[in-house]
Amino acid sequence: MTRALPHRRNTRARRGLVVTAIAVAGLIPVAATPANAAVPGVAATHGHGHRHGADHEHGRARAHHHEHGHGHRHDHARGDEQREDRRQDADAAADADGLSAELSPEVAAKLDAAIKETMARTGVPGVTVGLWLPGKGHYLRSFGVADKKTGAPMTDDLFMRIGSVTKTFTATAVLELVDDGLVGLDDPISKYIAGVPDGDRITVRNLAEMRSGLFPYSADPDFIKALESNPTRPFTPDELLAYGYKHPNVAPPGTQFLYNNSNYILLGLLVEKVSGISLEEFIQDRVIDPSCLRHTLFPEGAEFPDPHAHGYTNQTLDGATVDATDWNPSWGWAAGAMISDVHDLRRWAKDLATGTLLSPETQAERTKFLGAGIPGAGYGLGLFDVQGWIGHNGSLPGYESLVLYLPEQDATLVVVLNTDILTDGHEPSTLFGQAVTKIVTPDNVYFLPTPTK
Repeated sequence: MTRALPHRRNTRARRGLVVTAIAVAGLIPVAATPANAAVPGVAATHGHGHRHGADHEHGRARAHHHEHGHGHRHDHARGDEQREDRRQDADAAADADGLSAELSPEVAAKLDAAIKETMARTGVPGVTVGLWLPGKGHYLRSFGVADKKTGAPMTDDLFMRIGSVTKTFTATAVLELVDDGLVGLDDPISKYIAGVPDGDRITVRNLAEMRSGLFPYSADPDFIKALESNPTRPFTPDELLAYGYKHPNVAPPGTQFLYNNSNYILLGLLVEKVSGISLEEFIQDRVIDPSCLRHTLFPEGAEFPDPHAHGYTNQTLDGATVDATDWNPSWGWAAGAMISDVHDLRRWAKDLATGTLLSPETQAERTKFLGAGIPGAGYGLGLFDVQGWIGHNGSLPGYESLVLYLPEQDATLVVVLNTDILTDGHEPSTLFGQAVTKIVTPDNVYFLPTPTK
């Protein structure tokens, strides 16, 4: 849903903003535009040193923790130890569920064949697919290349830009503030942020569930031109919102679903306004750390830790395919700028779908899935339900991701790949998700059709 491709979806959006519906990338968190850029050169080693780089060297949020003296660092270290203990407990529980074993050779062979066929069909350079089925085992394999120039192989330890999956983190941050009693889901956004068109009637809930009626900034022709003319330039949240505010709202609040990055830029600003700290810092402290995600970060610019895959896009002025690895994802900020890897996304998929970080009451509000214009699909508060799979997708120039959890089977599926170029109007992540679920969960086949409007 964070799909970058403004020009591909925008024309449709301008004619019938209503459903730009959810274009494969829209409804379901695909990326938002190039807002999930990665972060080059933050760290270049593996192991503990690598994790330290990813966790502590990526901007003001992490720097903040090192300015409070030895005592604070000691507390932080103790917190790290506690989180590591929780992570090891979770890993031990996974082993007890039989997830340390691989799926049967017969099933694995079918998955290999389906993934290779989908790669040939889509032209995707590289993909990693992770599938965990309690009682049956797991499947974790990489195919193709991470760098077309050098031929370096795709591997499961690479950092990837995750596009609109960022929305799941931003929405979780907002919902934690709801649990803290500092934000009301049905409060008007004008209570926190001034200058929003119809802000006295648009609620926090409307923003999170994509029913604000605001015009999406990523559908504005001037924004698209600015981004494609200079994809390494930074954008501020206020600049992004201004592109959308030039246009009249497209619907009254709460009446129509329209996947819209503007909603999540506003939610990011809401978190900063209420918490008094940066969104990056809040998500690190209240979402990433409690979920024990050691290879997940929210960059402030185009930083991208090593090792990472190169990403390829045709979202360019002339339609040529280029390497978008170092494009600045600030254009997606709270809607699509984060970075992670397949292992962290596996852990996050279940935490997200089951509400590990939220009260049961707030998670119940989050999972009220409303129709999104696609059969078998609904959107809640920063996550979707597609044929029983709960999660989100992400897409921005050069990268796509799919992070799903199937409650009835306690199953998790994660797909990350290094292009966002569509195939017959479909997101490549959708086609991989469909190919895998046809084999392992035939009663719950993931698919997002191409919008007809």
